[in-house]
Amino acid sequence: MPRRLALITGASAGIGAAFARIYASHGYDVALTARRKEKLTSLADDIALRSGVQTYTVAADLVDPAAPEAILAELAAHGRHVDALVNNAGYGLPGVFAETSWPEQRDFIQVMLTAPSELAHRLTPSMAERRFGRVVNVASLAGLMPGAAGHTLYAATKSYLVRFSQSLHLEMQNTGVHVTALCPGFTYSEFHDVNGTRDLVTQSTPAWLWLGADEVAANGYEAAEANRPVCVPGAPNKAIAALAKLVPDEWLLAILASQGGRFRRTRA
Repeated sequence: MPRRLALITGASAGIGAAFARIYASHGYDVALTARRKEKLTSLADDIALRSGVQTYTVAADLVDPAAPEAILAELAAHGRHVDALVNNAGYGLPGVFAETSWPEQRDFIQVMLTAPSELAHRLTPSMAERRFGRVVNVASLAGLMPGAAGHTLYAATKSYLVRFSQSLHLEMQNTGVHVTALCPGFTYSEFHDVNGTRDLVTQSTPAWLWLGADEVAANGYEAAEANRPVCVPGAPNKAIAALAKLVPDEWLLAILASQGGRFRRTRA
């Protein structure tokens, strides 16, 4: 019997790479997809050497609406089906909504919302038929909070992933398919380097609010195995998420209005 296969999007670094290592350590073959072929190849070689599993790399940009189907077609050409899906690919788009272009926002929606939905839609029916599957949608603590100025659609798409995961979790009950939304807070990764907010964020947030990508991914893996619909890693983040449920949105919006500029760039 071949090993089970985990597909991780945005796998070239950060939380995605951590998920790849974790699934490989649990005996999964791993399929890695991201835009940067060289980084994918280096990670795949390292995982294969350390874990002895089969690795596949598919360089693809989820901005392309054809990418999800193409990724799965390439794996099918190798005779493989996906047993675990980690929808991790994502980025932040700095600036306020009216000062960004629509093509930028359209591409953002494609990567952050449409592509993960399509991959889950294409994969969960066959997972249910085989009576085994894992879907981890990497959302954010921001998806559990009211929206803030700047990076306008980020919290909105992450909130979507949380609600989508909860609904799919219920629909997949008694099928052997586990669905989890992972909601990390500040995480050491390339995320803030890509959108140019690294200095802004690290200078304005205390070190105890930050988690490593390995810890975040480990929490996500364990939550998916336990079939928990939402996972918030780290005690401070759990406290923030709990507080967000208790405090009126008007109060939180006022706080975000006064403090949001400390970690979100509202001008490109």
